[in-house]
Amino acid sequence: MKKFMEEFKAFIARGNVMDMAVGIIIGGAFTSIVTSLVEDIINPLLGLFGGMNFDRLHVKLLGEVTLNYGKFITAVVNFLIMAFIVFLLMKVVNGMGDKITRKEAEEIPTTKKCPFCKSEIAVDATRCPNCTSELSC
Repeated sequence: MKKFMEEFKAFIARGNVMDMAVGIIIGGAFTSIVTSLVEDIINPLLGLFGGMNFDRLHVKLLGEVTLNYGKFITAVVNFLIMAFIVFLLMKVVNGMGDKITRKEAEEIPTTKKCPFCKSEIAVDATRCPNCTSELSC
């Protein structure tokens, strides 16, 4: 049992588990923001143009039992809108990440020119692989 608890502690302490936990917490908070955006802003705007509320669509089956297919349609539309919004947000975040990565890659040179033969060599090279000249650090 002691070994099991030690393995469990090691598993929990790993970085990727903690990252996942933070992602789930932030995802829960983000879900409420996107849900509010869809329900409070986008759906009323769609109602202005479409003029129809799908929530009220239903079919009576037996007596008071109804099949509320309109609520299902609304849930599908909400999902598609949320997925589109998340796609747009991720596109913006990935674009910013690409700009930062590109800027870092541009700032750190990985090659230099050999002063003797003018060929491209690694920055940390002490001897040119092309002309075998010794390079000063």
